[in-house]
Amino acid sequence: MLDIYVMDTHAPAAVPAQDRMTSGARRALFAAITGTVIEWYDYALYGAAAALVIGPLFFAGVGPGATLAAFATFAVGFVARPLGGILIGHIGDRIGRRPAMLLTILVMGVATVGIGLLPTSAAVGVLAPVLLILLRLLQGLGAGAELAGAMTIVAEFAPRHRRGLLTSLVLATPPAGIVLATGAFLWASSAGETVLLDWAWRLPFLVSVVLFALAVFIRRRLEETPEYVVAQRRAEERGERQKVPVVELFRRHKTSLGLGFLSVTGHNALNYSMAVFALSLMTSEAVGLDHGSALAAVTIGSVFGILGTPLGGWAADRFGAARILALGSGLGALFAFPLFSALASGDALLAGAAISAGYGIIIALTSGSQGSYLASLFPARERYSGIALTREANGAIVAGFTPLTAAWLIQVTGGEVWAAAAFVAACCLLSAIPVALWTSRAVH
Repeated sequence: MLDIYVMDTHAPAAVPAQDRMTSGARRALFAAITGTVIEWYDYALYGAAAALVIGPLFFAGVGPGATLAAFATFAVGFVARPLGGILIGHIGDRIGRRPAMLLTILVMGVATVGIGLLPTSAAVGVLAPVLLILLRLLQGLGAGAELAGAMTIVAEFAPRHRRGLLTSLVLATPPAGIVLATGAFLWASSAGETVLLDWAWRLPFLVSVVLFALAVFIRRRLEETPEYVVAQRRAEERGERQKVPVVELFRRHKTSLGLGFLSVTGHNALNYSMAVFALSLMTSEAVGLDHGSALAAVTIGSVFGILGTPLGGWAADRFGAARILALGSGLGALFAFPLFSALASGDALLAGAAISAGYGIIIALTSGSQGSYLASLFPARERYSGIALTREANGAIVAGFTPLTAAWLIQVTGGEVWAAAAFVAACCLLSAIPVALWTSRAVH
């Protein structure tokens, strides 16, 4: 039985069907954008650190396995994200969007600044990686509900005919966070590798305290979304007791959960190949690019994602979110092989051009359509939990382990990149095929 939720196209005016943005909607959009920038600053920052400094600073005794150990700690944060999505998503659906969004930013802030204050293994031995893993788990708990909450509040405030565009503005900000993070590490690495490994690596983590303070100030002024308020009021009028959202999802919306999970598989694999693994591959001994060139290639390439994603959101409103998401994922499958070939070429300009194309075309389409598509799968009373669970379960399995998987595949094939490219292409097909098959039935 088809269990995809269809957003009510005949809802009364109290539900966000207005043709213009209210002050509450503008505030929600701003709060969502700032929080999402910070979330992806955190994750791209740790991704850059995992590629460049975490191994020698926290796993010096591991030898050649230090890079794999560093990427394993990157994956740990993603393992915690589904739990954070369930716990904080529960708060968002049962108590309200505003308290949930405040909690996510506070938890992430404590974890990120804490990483910047950690002693290394040279100072405290094995305690250093243990503390690092604990903070990564905490960071994952907060981040697991951040982007889901941001997409939820914007989708629920947005006029229907602009839902794709407005949610795409939120989803355009992950590349902005990546630009800030890789730019911060580029700045820190300019002091030289010795200084970077000594103390400069801490600075990008510590300066994030300013961003967190700004986000908390903004989110304290958030309003509840009209659609959520109306859904809660109607449930109360019918005498319905609020149940556990995640239980309701598995009971009534299993198909939607499956589609949501698969829909972001290709996006995550391609995104984390370019944002995180690309740095490790380009700076490996076999390829030989310096840290500055590799960071610059990712930074410049990410800018194209910021510029292109709103166009993907416009296309989602014009042609349908499911169609655009399937198109982007299908193109990603074709793009994976030339991408990895460019990253392994040793040519910084070629690698930068490939990353720019990946973000400016593929990620622009999958990010631009993703918010509207996922929001369409679930009703308001389970939407926060539904989006969080589908995205973060996929993140734990696909996004968090993509750098580790790619590194392992290249290692076992003797330095060849075709196996890693095939892995990413397969992930993209896992998104394109089911979304395309359900295009005529999923709402956009």
